[in-house]
Amino acid sequence: MTDALLWALPVLPAVVGGLLLLVPIRHPHAVVVGVGTAVLSTTLAVVAGTSGAEVAVPFVAGADLGLALRGPGVLLAPAVTAVTALALLAAPDQVRGSAARFHGLMLLFCAAALVTVAATTLPALLLGWEVMGAMSYALIGFRWRDPHRVESGLTAFVATRGADLGLYVATGAALAGGAGTALDDLAAASPGWRSVVAAGLVVAALGKSAQLVLAFWLARAMAGPAPVSALLHSAAMVALGGYLLLRVEPLLAATSWAGPTVAWVGALSTVLLGLVALGQRDLKQLLAASTSAQLGFVVLAAGVGGVVAGTTHLLAHAATKAALFLVAGAWLAAHGTKQLAGLRGAVRRHRGLRVLASLALLSLAGVPPLSLWATKDLVLAAAFARSPALGVVAVLGAALSAAYAGVVLRVLWAPVTDAEAREASRLRGSEEPASGRVGPSTAVAVAVLIVAAALGGLVAVPAVGETVAGVVGASATGPGPLAAASGVLALAVVAAVWARPPGSWARARAWGGVEAAVRGGLVAPTLRLADAAARVDEGLARTVRAVPAVVHRLAATVAAGERSVLEAAVDRAAGGTVRVAQVARRGDERRVHGAVLAVAGAARRAGEAARRPQTGQLHQYYVQAVALVALGTVLLLVAR
Repeated sequence: MTDALLWALPVLPAVVGGLLLLVPIRHPHAVVVGVGTAVLSTTLAVVAGTSGAEVAVPFVAGADLGLALRGPGVLLAPAVTAVTALALLAAPDQVRGSAARFHGLMLLFCAAALVTVAATTLPALLLGWEVMGAMSYALIGFRWRDPHRVESGLTAFVATRGADLGLYVATGAALAGGAGTALDDLAAASPGWRSVVAAGLVVAALGKSAQLVLAFWLARAMAGPAPVSALLHSAAMVALGGYLLLRVEPLLAATSWAGPTVAWVGALSTVLLGLVALGQRDLKQLLAASTSAQLGFVVLAAGVGGVVAGTTHLLAHAATKAALFLVAGAWLAAHGTKQLAGLRGAVRRHRGLRVLASLALLSLAGVPPLSLWATKDLVLAAAFARSPALGVVAVLGAALSAAYAGVVLRVLWAPVTDAEAREASRLRGSEEPASGRVGPSTAVAVAVLIVAAALGGLVAVPAVGETVAGVVGASATGPGPLAAASGVLALAVVAAVWARPPGSWARARAWGGVEAAVRGGLVAPTLRLADAAARVDEGLARTVRAVPAVVHRLAATVAAGERSVLEAAVDRAAGGTVRVAQVARRGDERRVHGAVLAVAGAARRAGEAARRPQTGQLHQYYVQAVALVALGTVLLLVAR
C-alpha cells in the first residue's frame, strides 16, 4: 500500500496536469482541479515520507529507476506540493487567461520536482531534472504572444541545460567507477572517477541554484508570471539545485576538493548576489537576486556538512520567498508596475498585504524570531566550525540580506514626498494594465506562507531542532551566541538602510554584466560559427544542385553528338544498302533471270520433244519399243 502511495505521489499531478493540457476545462473548474490535486499530493507526500516506502523498477541495463523519500526529501516533498497549491490558489488574481494550460503546466512541473526530490538513483534524478527544465521553459514563456518572454524562457532553459550536462557526465563516471547509479553509493566510486562524479553533480547543482556567474538566467526567468516564480524560484528548481548538494553531501565529504569548493562558491554567492540584489530597483529582480544569495547559504551548508542547517534554510526560504513573489505579482496586477519607485505610497492601499509582506521581509532580513533568522544562524555556526574565513564571508552575506530587505521595507513604510508620489503615478500601468485591486485568494495564500515562515523560527528551540535533525538523519550544530549577534546585526543594517538608502548601480541592475559577457564571448561566436557553417553548407548544396545541371547539359551534348554521328552513319549505311540492292537487282535481271528463262525454255523444249511420241497409236508404241530393244542390244554388245 505504501509503495502505491509513493508511486502516486508524482503520477497524480502528472496525469492531472496532462489532462488539463489536453481537455478544455473552464476557468473555475481548472482552479479547483489544480489546487485540489496539489493539496492531495501534499497529503501523499506526508504519508509517503513517514512510511519509509521505497520503490524501484528496471530502467536500463544495470540501472534502476528508484524512488524514496529520505533525509531532506522527507521535509522538502510536502513543501513543494504545498507551495504549488498556494501558488495555484493565488494564480486567478495574477494570471489572465488559459487557466487550464497554466494549472496543467504547474502540476507537471510539480510532478517533475517530486521525482527529483524522491530520486534514489541517477536515472530517476535525470528524468525529473530534465522534465523540470522543460516545464520551466514553458512556464516562463507562458505568455507566448510576447516574444521577449519566450526569449527569456529560452535563455533560462539553455543556460541551465548547459550545466545539466554535468549530470550525464556524473552518470557515466559513476558506472565507469564501479559505484553504480544509486545516489547513496556514489561515494564508493574509485578515487579518480569519484572526483569526476562529484564535479558533474556540482556543476549541475550550481547551475540550477543560480550561483555566481551561473545566476544570470534567473533575471530572465522573472519574465514569467509571479506564481511561477513563487514555485520555481522559491521551493523548486532553484531550491532543488541546493537540495541535490545536500542529498549527495557524503560524496562531497569523500572528495577532498568538492566540499571546500562548494562552500566557497556558496559563501561568495551570498555576498556577490547580495550586492546585485541591493542595487536593483525592480521588485522581482531584487527578489530573484536575493534568491541566488539565499541559496548560497544552502550551498555553503552542503559544502561544510551542515545538512540540517541547509535543509531548514531551504524550507524557511521557500515559505518566505514564495510569499514575497506572490505579493510582487499582486502589486504588479494592481498597479501595473513592479518598479520600487512605482510602488511607493501605492501599496498603502492594501494594508493587510503590506503587513504580511513586511513580515516576510523581516524574515528575509534575518530578524528574530522569524525563520530565516534561526536557519541562517545554523548555517553560520556550521561555517565557523569549518573555517573562520568562511564564517566571516557568510556574516557579510547575512548583513547584505538585511540590507536588500530593508530597501523594500523602506518603500513600504517610509513617508512619501510629492516628487516620489508623482513618480509613482507616472509609473502606474507602465508594465501592464492596473486593476487597482488585490484578490482575496492571494491574501489567503500569502498569509499561510507567512505563518509557515514565522513558525520556522522554532528550529532554534533545541527540542525542535533535534526533532528536525532526526527526520533529516544528520546532526546539527547549534547557533549558540551567534543567534543574538546576527539578530542585532540584522536590525542595525535595516535601520542604516532606512536612514541612508543605497543608490542604484547599473552594473548591479545588469547582474554584473554576465549575460552580456556570455552573449559576447560564447553565444555570438557560436552563432558566427554556425553562420559560417551554414554558408559552407549552402555552398555545398549549390554545388550538389549544380552537378545534375552540368550532367544534364553534358548528356544533352552527348545525345546531340550521338544523334548527328549515328544519323550520318545510318544515312551512309542506307545509301550503301540501296546501291548494293540496285547492283543486286541488275545482276538478278541480267543473270539469274536469264538463267531461269533459259532453263524454262529448255524444259519446255524437252517437254515438247517428249510429247511427240505420245500419239496414242499402239503400232507406233510397238515400233518404238522394238527400236529401244534393238538400241539396248547394240549397246550391250558394244559394251562387251
